[in-house]
Amino acid sequence: MSEENKDFGDKAEDAFDNAKESANEFSENAKKTADEFTAGAREAFSGAGGENKKMLAGIIAIILGCLGIHKFILGYQKEGIIMLAVTLVIGFFTCGIGASAMGIIGLIEGIIYLTKSDEEFYNTYQVGRKPWF
Repeated sequence: MSEENKDFGDKAEDAFDNAKESANEFSENAKKTADEFTAGAREAFSGAGGENKKMLAGIIAIILGCLGIHKFILGYQKEGIIMLAVTLVIGFFTCGIGASAMGIIGLIEGIIYLTKSDEEFYNTYQVGRKPWF
């Protein structure tokens, strides 16, 4: 019996060593994958300055222009709050006329954003900080 226990102990040790090696390999693979994901995410978010922001702001301006979300995307908080307030408050008291006006402004701005070149958009709205049209 004691020899059987020795064999069992040796097998258990081998299984433990194998599990330890597998865990180390898994850990190394997980770290590598996490590093690749982090590098990809940094690259994607660092490139959100020009074309990506232009497309996002333009499409959001066309679809949800009356809410001013595109203004917040471009970093114009004051103008975004103005558009949102006009849509909600004045739109409520005028039965939607204020919201319609802000929707038309958003549509026009969205078309302007999308028709500008990347360089022109960047210089006008991100460097020059032109908040309206």
